[in-house]
Amino acid sequence: MIALALTHLSNDIPRMRRTPVYIICSPRPMVGKTLIARLLTEFLKLQRGAVAAFDVGLKEPSLLDYLPRLTETADVETTYGKMALMDRLIVHDGIAKVIDLGYHAFDEFFSMCGEIGFMKEAARRGIAPIILFVADNDRASARGFATLQQMIPRAALVVIDNEFITRGDLPAAMTAGRMLRIAGLPVFIKTYIDRVSFSFTQYLRNEKDTSTELHQWTRDGYFKFRELELSLILRG
Repeated sequence: MIALALTHLSNDIPRMRRTPVYIICSPRPMVGKTLIARLLTEFLKLQRGAVAAFDVGLKEPSLLDYLPRLTETADVETTYGKMALMDRLIVHDGIAKVIDLGYHAFDEFFSMCGEIGFMKEAARRGIAPIILFVADNDRASARGFATLQQMIPRAALVVIDNEFITRGDLPAAMTAGRMLRIAGLPVFIKTYIDRVSFSFTQYLRNEKDTSTELHQWTRDGYFKFRELELSLILRG
């Protein structure tokens, strides 16, 4: 039954007309951003067979530690680093891209996007950027989200409500548009999945008890990302 469900996740979405670029971001540390990036990257690998992930971070463990075969480092602090990253992101090759954008690089990255007209250039080249803003209740998050609202089309901006962090309480401005809720997990489960050797997909394949909280949480996350992918197809 598990194998059948995983097969549905990986095979029932037609090939997209545009190449998606998922940018997981927050101006705040410790909001579960890398966890979301891990879950999304593993889902895309399962669904598509190929994914390219980029780690723009400072602290360890990072996305590169968890998924070294799928991830490479990137930086936005030098002109060369910015150009190298953008060259990879605007290629319409059908391979989904995931960026785990460190909080320290939030302002610099989106300033660069505004300066070069990234959203318009991406659309012209057949790229579909999706900004996944991992929410929090502090002022830095409110300012960061307001900045994104001014430069990112409404359909391309998705608020991630990580209930482990927000406890389900978000500013009204963040609940008015597209949202994706991630249920909070008990601390002992979070400690388990924080091991760098842990794989969500392997857990689904190997765990026989489908009623476990982690099994249901992972499947729910995968299906929500599946719906997000389907919405990109409908947008054309």
